Formats: sequence, structure tokens, C-alpha cells
Amino acid sequence: MSLLDVKGLKAGYGRVTILQGIDLTIPEGAFIGILGHNGMGKSTLMKTIAGQIRPSAGTIAFAGTDLGNAAPHRRAAIGLGYVPQGREIFPNLSVEENLRMGLMRLSEKQAAQDSFEAVLEEFPRLKPLLSRRGGILSGGEQQILAIARSLVGHPRLLMLDEPTEGIQPSIVEEIIAVLHELRRKRRLTLLLVEQKLDFIAALADEVLVLQRGVITGRLAPQQLDDPSVVREFVGFG
Repeated sequence: MSLLDVKGLKAGYGRVTILQGIDLTIPEGAFIGILGHNGMGKSTLMKTIAGQIRPSAGTIAFAGTDLGNAAPHRRAAIGLGYVPQGREIFPNLSVEENLRMGLMRLSEKQAAQDSFEAVLEEFPRLKPLLSRRGGILSGGEQQILAIARSLVGHPRLLMLDEPTEGIQPSIVEEIIAVLHELRRKRRLTLLLVEQKLDFIAALADEVLVLQRGVITGRLAPQQLDDPSVVREFVGFG
């Protein structure tokens, strides 16, 4: 069963069209990665799916529902989680306050508290930091907070844009382990934009190549070990 269906998607900024007609289907429970040079449309695709950019053509359907021009908070309310590049936590709020902002889509008080406590068990690194302001956390701690804030709302699809940017290797490994466990426990579906090949290979079932706003190739994660294949599709190595 597909959870996300994107057809003929075009979007951009003003008169500049970045996405030139994206067709993308993500089955429920799948982990899908996206690779490509900077400026090829990866973040634009994520923002358009999340509702931050209005498409000029095409459709986005989530769990069989056409999202149309639904606002970002409406998309979040039906289970679409998004952690943008740069994390965008609330720097002047505490870690606990940041997490509770993610609980707003859960109307039942006890369910919200249970979700809050469950996420702290999944990310125990945050427990001693609950009273600390988000803005003084390390880059890795901020990234974990951003992911945890999205997960407390129980998204069905989690979209991560460059989650390893500027964080230490130990936290990268922690994120990999937690996402695999959430896939097992929650049947989480993941759409991942990432430049670090070892990270995307450790998580993705399939890797899509995005060039000039079009998906031009599909790779198995083990192919990312082959320098010639990577150079052909994305210019790495």
C-alpha cells in the first residue's frame, strides 16, 4: 500500500521552476533516500510535500487523500512529519517546551503525555536536557531534539532534510539505530535527503537520484559503495 503518491509535480520560486515533473510513490513502511547535487531540487521537493511551497502543477496524495493546497499544519495533523535542513527548533524555548510543541496534534491529554515519555525513552540523551534552552544545545543535540519533536506527534511519514549536517559521528549512529527501531515498532515510513553516503546506505531501501528537478535514476543502497556508479549519477567521489 502506498502512503505517499506524487504525480507530475512542478514547483519553484517565483518564475523559476525547480521541480520539472516529479513522479514518486512511497509504500507504507519504506525508507527512501534522495541524492543529488546542491541546487537540483531536493529541499524544494521536501518543502513542497510539506506544504511550504505551493506547486504550479501536479498532485500530492497522502494515504489516499489529495492534499491540494492544504497548509503545513493540516499535513502534520494527518501524519506528515518534516524536519527541515537547519533543524528550526525554537532556540529560546526549553527542550521540554520544544517537545511539547510537537504534541499539539494529539488532542487527548494522556495520549500526549504517553507519547512525550515514549520519545524520551527512545532518545534518552534528551532526559537531562529538558530544562535547557534549545539554542545552547550542540548541533547534534539540536538535531535529535528536532527529530524527537516531530516524532512525538506520531507521524506516519517522517521527512528528514540533511539530518547529519554538522553533527558528530556518535549521534549519527544513534539516529540510525533509533530510526531502525521506530520502523520496527511503529511501521514508520521515511523520506531522507542526505549527502553522506554511508548514512543514507545504512537506512534506505532504495535511493532516488534527483537531477535538475527530475528523478533520473534509482540505486540499491549497496551500489553507493561503487565509486563509478556514484560519479555517474550524482558526481560524488
